[in-house]
Amino acid sequence: MTRNLQTEQIQALDKDNRRTRVLRLGLPKGSLQKATFDLLDKAGFSFSVRERSYFPSIDDEELTAMLVRAQEMGRYVADGVFDAGITGKDWIIETGADVYPVADLIYSKASMRPVRWVLAVPEDSPIQSVYDLQGKRIATEVVNITKNYLAQHGVEAEVEFSWGATEAKAPELVDAIVEVTETGTSLRANKLRIVDTVLESNTQLIASHEAWADPWKREKIENMAMLLKGAIQAMGRVGLKMNVMRKDLEAITRLLPALRMPTISPLASEEWVAVETIIEEKEVRRLLPELKRMGAEGIIEYPLNKLIP
Repeated sequence: MTRNLQTEQIQALDKDNRRTRVLRLGLPKGSLQKATFDLLDKAGFSFSVRERSYFPSIDDEELTAMLVRAQEMGRYVADGVFDAGITGKDWIIETGADVYPVADLIYSKASMRPVRWVLAVPEDSPIQSVYDLQGKRIATEVVNITKNYLAQHGVEAEVEFSWGATEAKAPELVDAIVEVTETGTSLRANKLRIVDTVLESNTQLIASHEAWADPWKREKIENMAMLLKGAIQAMGRVGLKMNVMRKDLEAITRLLPALRMPTISPLASEEWVAVETIIEEKEVRRLLPELKRMGAEGIIEYPLNKLIP
């Protein structure tokens, strides 16, 4: 009995120790903040932050978080201030931060696609390629990335750091800019023309090497990565359920896209089956009328929070 009691006490202490372990997470403040919080919510992590606060609350006792600028995230993770963080791959490259890239998270502030750092000039500029920048002046937030880009092409130009409003600096202050864009709309509105793509970037979940070497922290980070990627996979997709007569099943399943095959389940009546699948939301308006005409009944469309392939 004594030995069993001691074993139970040790197990209880181990459980308490596991509960008190905390993963320190850095979250991006600024343009990426809302999109990141929305994604985390879909992944099952309910963060909330008061205005002007840098410390979000979270419904997971094993997580603490702080908001910092995406540009600084890599350095703080590399130095072990945070165990993990979410930031752009561009800022990791720009700062040379020595971190472990856990997962690519393809989302941004306005779309679900990578962003681009582009070389842009005024619409009437004679500059047509990177080679026309020899001896010119360029403004950008990503000075190191831009210098590396120029060096790769054997071009020497002056690169100055821009504190903001970069798009307004050409042609009055500089000959060209390197600026981030998702759609190019802002550049066109400022009468700028894209000459070349300097770097394509996406959001990443990163970890410090020390945290990644810790089994408990690594598992916590990997679990978060899986849920975040599952939430991204679910975006723009919905589930469909319907009842189908067996005689119509082959024709209807040929019509339906699925990750592998639609799920088919028997119903009480041997003449009918239930069919379930996942489709792109944009396909719903085309498929539903066709499915109905082909004999499907009781069609249900439902949203998805996560999709784990």
